[in-house]
Amino acid sequence: MSPNLRGSLFMVLSMCAFAAEDAFLKYAFQDIPRGMAFTLFGLVAMSICALMSLRAGEAVFPASFLSRGLLVRSGIELIGRLFYTLSLAFVSLSLTSVILQATPLVVTLGAALLFGEKVGPRRWIAMLIGFAGVLLILRPAPGVFEPLVILPVIGMLGFAGRDLATRASPPSVSGRQLGTLGFLVVTTAGLVIWAFDPRLPTAWPPLSFGAVACAAIVGTIAYNSLTVAMRSGEISVVAPFRYSRLLVALVIAYMVFGERPDTLTLVGGALIVATGLFTLLRSGNPTREAV
Repeated sequence: MSPNLRGSLFMVLSMCAFAAEDAFLKYAFQDIPRGMAFTLFGLVAMSICALMSLRAGEAVFPASFLSRGLLVRSGIELIGRLFYTLSLAFVSLSLTSVILQATPLVVTLGAALLFGEKVGPRRWIAMLIGFAGVLLILRPAPGVFEPLVILPVIGMLGFAGRDLATRASPPSVSGRQLGTLGFLVVTTAGLVIWAFDPRLPTAWPPLSFGAVACAAIVGTIAYNSLTVAMRSGEISVVAPFRYSRLLVALVIAYMVFGERPDTLTLVGGALIVATGLFTLLRSGNPTREAV
């Protein structure tokens, strides 16, 4: 199996698992307070990653976790996780997933502004079109704008910041260790949400708690598969398969939650995906860096 094929398959697996994680959590939120559900999710997933590290004979919490780069990364991811969790609770899964697809565009913009990466006029135009797609979804006009859509936007910005901060993470940290750190951040986010809403469930439905456990299992699969994908093959080939998450999420949202995105949301999502693919493919071709 070629590195590109391996990376692409693991990216699709990761995105399908992330979409399933979102669906399980959204289902659990119907019966379990959000803070409690997210805390349990983080603890179970962190335990799974820690056991994987122990089995591999590596440190669960290496000293590098306290490095400046990983501390910055964790702080930014905490913001992303907090608002993305609130988005899953208060905004439709389909809308949340569509807005999340703007992450690669924001990462490209951040790489140009913060790290001086070359971005040519065509890619700037593509990014502007992609952000126009975000505006189509948000509809920031009086009487039309829905304030809650800010939640997935801030979550998306947090995830984009985390991806940019990953540049500073030590290469010696394995995917299992990054998973442990990531789910430690998830647990912290859950505790913060729980502190503002310190309720316990009125009932203890086994299906909802089972959904939390399933979210933790598929979440660890997603995190580790993403690490494998990004370390295999060419990024320009592998990264566009991120958009498989949107297709899977829309199908789940329709089949499980009965959500039907309106036309403007679908058009905005199509613009984001199309321009994101263009930007990723351009950035991966060294002969087009200045295009």
